[in-house]
Amino acid sequence: MELVQDAVLLRIFLGEDKMHGDKPLYEAIALKAREAKMAGATVIHGILGFGHSTRLHTARVLMSEDLPVIVEIIDSEEKIDAFLKLLDGVPDIGLVTLDKVKTLGRRPASAEAQKG
Repeated sequence: MELVQDAVLLRIFLGEDKMHGDKPLYEAIALKAREAKMAGATVIHGILGFGHSTRLHTARVLMSEDLPVIVEIIDSEEKIDAFLKLLDGVPDIGLVTLDKVKTLGRRPASAEAQKG
């Protein structure tokens, strides 16, 4: 049985070369989301993009640096709001967007097995 729920999709845009301590920033954000028990996170590696500087970052150029990366995190509005507070003051985050979404998902296998 499919479940439909309201949620918020958080997108964090940054460059792949940005670091947070000894880890890439995108990895540090995804691990922090996991630690915060967010419903899900995905890191998407772009092949071309530009930001406010309009400097083009592309995978077409050999040894290109700073390709675009998007970290997507989805959860309830309350959990997303709390997670955003954890990102306050983190440098090198470019753009952050929020979208209200409806999620379609299946019950976890363990819940289906218990019904059955």
